[in-house]
Amino acid sequence: MTVITQLSSSLGQKGNDANIALAKGIAAAENNNAIKELVENLKNKDKKIQADCIKTLYETAYIKPDLIANYYEDFLELLSNKNNRLVWGGMIALSTITDLKSKELFESIDLISSTVNKGSVITIDAGIEIYTKLNKYSKFQDKVENLLTDQLWKCPIKQLPKYMEKSTISINKKNKEIYQKIINERKAECEKESQVKRLDKTLKLIKKNKNAW
Repeated sequence: MTVITQLSSSLGQKGNDANIALAKGIAAAENNNAIKELVENLKNKDKKIQADCIKTLYETAYIKPDLIANYYEDFLELLSNKNNRLVWGGMIALSTITDLKSKELFESIDLISSTVNKGSVITIDAGIEIYTKLNKYSKFQDKVENLLTDQLWKCPIKQLPKYMEKSTISINKKNKEIYQKIINERKAECEKESQVKRLDKTLKLIKKNKNAW
């Protein structure tokens, strides 16, 4: 039985239950052959198969990112795909392996940032994840921090609390002022008290120079 026959669409199922179950099995068995087959079928003629494959790949990577890390070039290639499902799926896959392939992803930061700038909400979410992880490394900060803070300034206010929480992993004494400024200036835009509370909590953490996420 091939991996493809176990995908949701191959089983005639709606939703992603089969894909998620398959991903758990692949991760548990560290099944590299299954990963290879899934990557190859990202170019399957059937778009449902393509979608199931990328979903299964990044669900696997949530558990064991090293299983898909060496296929980072395949995921980068998806960012230029005409199928938006593959674009944001590829970005999610890349976000799961950023710590393992930080140098390689930074080398493609222009492609990643251009995709973020024109992407869907899910694409932007995953792109922010990549930025925050790369921004932990001082050798990448000069460029990546500008990309990150640009998104923090212009993102919808409902996204800001989540993005600020993610950003704390790379905030330190040297760069904390810009993040404090963003929160203080954008907080008035908040539409819900819960958003204000989350931003205030992050602001306190920044002042203490502690990372909670």
